[in-house]
Amino acid sequence: MRRRTTPQAWALRCRIILACADGTSNKDVAAQLGSTPHAVGRWRARFIEHRIAGLGDMPRPGGPRTVTDEQVAAVVTKTLERKPNDATHWSTRSMAQEVGLSQSTVSRIWRAFGLQPHRSETFKLSTDPYFIDKVHDVVGLYLDPPERALVFCVDEKSQIQALDRSQPVLPMMPGVPERQTADYVRHGTTTLFAALEVATGKVIGSLHRRHRAEEFKAFLITLDKQVPAGLDIHLVCDNYATHKTPAVKKWLLAHPRFHLHFTPTGSSWLNLVERWFAELTNKRIRRGVHKSVQALEADIRTWIATWNSDPKPYVWTKTADEILERLAGYLNRIPDSED
Repeated sequence: MRRRTTPQAWALRCRIILACADGTSNKDVAAQLGSTPHAVGRWRARFIEHRIAGLGDMPRPGGPRTVTDEQVAAVVTKTLERKPNDATHWSTRSMAQEVGLSQSTVSRIWRAFGLQPHRSETFKLSTDPYFIDKVHDVVGLYLDPPERALVFCVDEKSQIQALDRSQPVLPMMPGVPERQTADYVRHGTTTLFAALEVATGKVIGSLHRRHRAEEFKAFLITLDKQVPAGLDIHLVCDNYATHKTPAVKKWLLAHPRFHLHFTPTGSSWLNLVERWFAELTNKRIRRGVHKSVQALEADIRTWIATWNSDPKPYVWTKTADEILERLAGYLNRIPDSED
């Protein structure tokens, strides 16, 4: 009972037997050790019949194994290293036919080893020559923001379409989901410029029909008016050409409290406002029905106001070194990644 390597389940059974040896009733032993009288009686009877060996786990019922370790290894190896001749990935049926096992057996093996051939995810590795420096810069802003300054994640969500369904939407009913026609009518597009304040989660948004440098400069002017004059403004943005035009650079020189920090190319996941754009798309735009651009813009402004009434900041947790270490793991899995 006092051995440190003894499993806790066995140690409890030993304590039950020692307590019973003192003449305590099953009910009192159960109350003392946090068990049940039925369990105490069972282990007492097992000990009387089999002594110490009776405190172990008995063989469980069921038939013997019909799938060997070699067959399991064959399924896993084929799943990871080969593809079927007539498809891009394995299904439980095709793999079962290939190895001569049942479909349910293949499914159990895949679940045990965490294999999901039907799933595929996307990724993109940045080729920015200053990738490491930019990651340290942006992540440093998130984890250790400068004093007397606000950090904003800025980007534009362009080409937001005002879509109206060609026929009325059928509402949801018990057992029947909401139904929309597959075709739609376009009524124009708009562009949302948004700045997500990292500390509070509040969003400053501005809608424009185009997304040129002129509109980006106007959005910077809006930020300048809404942020208190005594604070510096650090903007995390991507490498879109409109962020680096001569007109924008000239305006930034005239407003030295603005500091731009660029994410690496192909690394939009570093910009937290992209996560907020996903919220906007999922909760307001994707299934929305808008008969005009004005209706779409009014809907977006209402959603931003609702968000700002109870904002929720996105908390960045990974350090730059953790991100780079994770990236190195991906590179090790890609052939010829050193090129």
